[in-house]
Amino acid sequence: MTKTHELKIAPEYFAAVMGGRKTFEIRENDRDFQVGDTLILREWDGGYSGKEELFDVIYMTDYEQKDGFVVLGIVLKEEEEE
Repeated sequence: MTKTHELKIAPEYFAAVMGGRKTFEIRENDRDFQVGDTLILREWDGGYSGKEELFDVIYMTDYEQKDGFVVLGIVLKEEEEE
């Protein structure tokens, strides 16, 4: 069963994701992330800026990560559905 996760993201990383330069998120796997889940990345700089975007998780690995952390391969939801 896929889930939707609402996550905070710092402005510099939000800009990199939106610009297509950053296609992954490294996160503590405290939400049982799975391929197929949706991330709502909401820009956060001590408060929400109002900028947010939807991404699909298309890949996931914990290779060489700290215990309990995963790398999530992400793609803009609109791009993935085309």
